[in-house]
Amino acid sequence: MIVFPNCKINLGLHITGKRPDGYHNLETVFYPVPCTDILEIIPADTFTFTTTGIPIPGGDNANLCTKAYQLLQQQFPQLPPVHIHLHKVIPMGAGLGGGSADGAFTLTLLNKKYDLGLTQQQLQQYALTLGSDCPFFINNKPAFATGRGEVLTEVPLDLSAYNIVLVNPGIHLSTAQAFAMLHPGMPPTSLQKMIQQPVETWKNALANDFEQPVFKLFPVIAQIKADLYNAGAVYASMSGSGSTVFGLFNKALGQIPITVADGYTSFHFPL
Repeated sequence: MIVFPNCKINLGLHITGKRPDGYHNLETVFYPVPCTDILEIIPADTFTFTTTGIPIPGGDNANLCTKAYQLLQQQFPQLPPVHIHLHKVIPMGAGLGGGSADGAFTLTLLNKKYDLGLTQQQLQQYALTLGSDCPFFINNKPAFATGRGEVLTEVPLDLSAYNIVLVNPGIHLSTAQAFAMLHPGMPPTSLQKMIQQPVETWKNALANDFEQPVFKLFPVIAQIKADLYNAGAVYASMSGSGSTVFGLFNKALGQIPITVADGYTSFHFPL
């Protein structure tokens, strides 16, 4: 069976406090984007994991697809060995959640293929052990997220009137490094309320707390955001802790200017 794990963007992102367990509480809106990896799982004599596409650092046992299989195999000893092949397209260390999506889609696919009978809530609980934003990809619908990112409330947000440009400058940002540069605090206005306002108002309303420190370290990322606005984006922002920047373009206004992304990895999609 083959599935296509998609990435996400963050519409606003606030780090609201440090937790006793060492994680941070946050507030954000996750929105799925149709830039995808390709994941195949087939029966095998022994468990194997292979990849093509963008090279993935670390050993096979560190990959979330392998960890997802091992997690379910511990709980369901009857789960047979499989061969997992991942073709990697979504940039890594880019704020797009590609690795989290791969792990979550592995859980979902194994549950379906081998009739494990796990509910969506149970799958989300398993996904959380893989990573903080993995549970989002189980339901994979626009959601207001709090806690570590695992407390999800579906939001009625439809961006189908827009095209999206993702621009990745090839800068791999350490999430731990990005968090170390922040000063957590509560936002003045609820993000859940702001996201319901017209997209045209988001430029001066939605903020990503990571932008200020990351832009100081890597001015090129700030320039990409400025370029997207200069090209006509209705809203532009860095996603997650970076380094990918996205721009929303009103479909009614015509073609997205390809020149924005010259020299960088870029993806263009209707939402």
